[in-house]
Amino acid sequence: MLMLTVACASESGSDGDGEQANSCAYRVLYQDRTYRDVANVEFTAGEKLGSATVLPCDDTGGQNDAGQAGETTTAYRVDGISPSVAFAVGDSLDDTTLVVAYSDSKLPPEVRKLIDGS
Repeated sequence: MLMLTVACASESGSDGDGEQANSCAYRVLYQDRTYRDVANVEFTAGEKLGSATVLPCDDTGGQNDAGQAGETTTAYRVDGISPSVAFAVGDSLDDTTLVVAYSDSKLPPEVRKLIDGS
């Protein structure tokens, strides 16, 4: 099943009072690694891998977050990419988001290949 993801945009801006507005990155924990979403990438999600946890938003700098648990979702293999690099998450194969393990804020070559090929 071919999926096109559109990720949440996270932008910071002024709230009009001279303070910076906070935003959240979409982060997923799977097998003790944290992954972030990537927008506008065509990929094929397939085999169910198990459960992953969508981490709660930390837009308060750790204040008022005590005891917040993440939301459990399903992890799916992405054709041609190891789950240690990237996988898809969602409630069903029809509604998935690509998440990637970054290294030094650089996309892995396997994911770059998907982007360049689309």
